Amino acid sequence: MNDEIRALEPRELWNKFADLNEVPRPSKKEERVIEFIKKFGNGLKLETEVDKVGNVVIRKPATPGMENKKPVILQSHLDMVHQKNNDTSFNFEQQGIDMYVDGDWVRAKGTTLGADNGLGVATMMAILESKNIDHPALEALFTIDEETGMTGAKGLEPGMLKGEILLNLDTEEDDEIGIGCAGGVDITASGTYQEEEVLAGVAAFSITVRGLTGGHSGMDIIKGLGNANKLMNRLLYRASEELELRVAEINGGGLRNAIPRESEAVVVIDEMQVKVFKAEMDKAVEAIKTEFSTLETKLSISIEETKVPENVMNLLSQEVLLKTVYAAHNGVYRMSPDIEGLVETSNNIAKVEVKEGNINIKCLTRSSVDSTKEDLANSLTAVFELAGYEVEKSGDYPGWAPNRNSDILKVLDELYQKMNNEKANIAACHAGLECGIIGQHYPDLDMISFGPTIRGAHSPDERASISSAQKYWKFVLEILKNIPQN
Repeated sequence: MNDEIRALEPRELWNKFADLNEVPRPSKKEERVIEFIKKFGNGLKLETEVDKVGNVVIRKPATPGMENKKPVILQSHLDMVHQKNNDTSFNFEQQGIDMYVDGDWVRAKGTTLGADNGLGVATMMAILESKNIDHPALEALFTIDEETGMTGAKGLEPGMLKGEILLNLDTEEDDEIGIGCAGGVDITASGTYQEEEVLAGVAAFSITVRGLTGGHSGMDIIKGLGNANKLMNRLLYRASEELELRVAEINGGGLRNAIPRESEAVVVIDEMQVKVFKAEMDKAVEAIKTEFSTLETKLSISIEETKVPENVMNLLSQEVLLKTVYAAHNGVYRMSPDIEGLVETSNNIAKVEVKEGNINIKCLTRSSVDSTKEDLANSLTAVFELAGYEVEKSGDYPGWAPNRNSDILKVLDELYQKMNNEKANIAACHAGLECGIIGQHYPDLDMISFGPTIRGAHSPDERASISSAQKYWKFVLEILKNIPQN
């Protein structure tokens, strides 16, 4: 499996990526990949340490002539987002990723690829294994659980690392040098409702929204892509305003850091209103498809008759739910007034689940400004609490404030221009990088982020550019040669 990937150049990078992708590594389930990296370090007879939360650090001495350079920390996260298409049968806890080459892209068959942040991990492995790459003293920091809480970075203990410069390999545009990122907070609203028995003389329908692009709930939020939970709620709200529609269950979205691509609801309608219901839904679907005709070319909304359920939500709870999801903000909340084109604050309504008397709504709120993150979080909390739901805020993590006077930034900026005859895009990103948290533990670290071009992260459309990986690999090697002196 993946032999064509192993034949790609640079082979040392793609072979390590293929090795890594044979190991199951979904977030929160990293036991196998931790052991894999530990064995890798020990097999190279390099100092290897696993901390109490599962982060792995492998240390490699400087190559001859590089001993006087500042020591460097290479950093990437081991876990990957586990998303698959509904028609794909795949167990992320048991199977390795099945990859293939599509022109200039490496893709996976129906699942996320894991290039985020697997190509960074593979880079570190290749450098640790190498015998002909010049580098200063290295600490390779492999963190866990970046995608669903950053608990690895949060659990990193002061004193474990000795490096002075941190190279984070988790940026997804090869012409970008990252100098800042957004922080985030998880918001979970939960409630209950009374179920009512379905009476005779009704028909039931399954409404399914699928085929949306999805993607990274930070990096892709600016694109205005469709959110399956908001679109489903729009359909249900319209039908319930016009007809005696009753909701039996809703299951939309999944991971907080992925824009939801799919949602399914089961509803009940009076048999006498079925014709009107179908006509109203046709109008609503047509309007949505017209609005998203440019952005969501594969959007599919189906409405099919199904088995009548035993119970539905009581009417008051249904009305409150649909109005609450309508009122809750989704998408860009504020653009940065300081950096052109950068989203400052946003929210992703990632999951809406209604079933058997329970309501669960999950959001991820991001911002590069803590006060604005708190403002939006408070706004969402107010909406959910007005609905009578309990609200929990968790997983709060800080952003990474840009430092334009960084010494390592100057090195990367000059090298990129020299190697590519163009200026790099020096920018902050609307995503959660571990630099902000690591910087709390090690405030004197000089940090920078860069990486190869990856598209569609956090979705089954994730793909990594082969030509970009070649460009990135050369860049990494030159950076290591040009680390400043102590």
